Amino acid sequence: MTTTQHTSHRSIERPLERAELPGAMLTTTAARALAVLRISTGFVFLWAFLDKTFGFGFATPAERAWVNGGSPTKGFLSSVEVGPLQSFFHSIAGTWWADTLFMTGLGAIGIALIAGIGLRVAAASGALMMVFMWLAEFPLDRVTASGEPAHATNPLVDYHIVYAVVLVVLAAAYAGHTWGLGRLWAKLPFVQRNRWMI
Repeated sequence: MTTTQHTSHRSIERPLERAELPGAMLTTTAARALAVLRISTGFVFLWAFLDKTFGFGFATPAERAWVNGGSPTKGFLSSVEVGPLQSFFHSIAGTWWADTLFMTGLGAIGIALIAGIGLRVAAASGALMMVFMWLAEFPLDRVTASGEPAHATNPLVDYHIVYAVVLVVLAAAYAGHTWGLGRLWAKLPFVQRNRWMI
């Protein structure tokens, strides 16, 4: 092998080696795709918050809106008929603190994702919320407590688990840095002192 061939071979090999390193494969297109995923996922959470708060008539009619005295958790949690935590979910359905935690979580996660800030906190709290909702629907059970079919389509991975994974991926990939305020947020002194808030 001549010197020219050897040099050429090394110049091809090194970029390929670098391409295998974590982070080296995140192209501009991939970063933008993650930003679109981040914003659209954020809108799912924020829309759920707004609809349950004001009752736009999609999932929540106006008379059951939170601002009109409705409970965002009562209908869902009181109808839980599967899983080992049925009685627990029934006991907290409609309580002021469950409503407040649920709605605060939906709103804060939605805003954080759309803005691209605090994605680690959003991912942790959002994933926890999704796990609790998965437990409430408990797709491992094929029948309800009354013996009716539970109609779960997948016993392990449903949309709650997918949302939880998406949140973790967005935080791990610093998805708030593209088309978001993530870079500015990360430079704030209190965020610099508390890196878990990135």
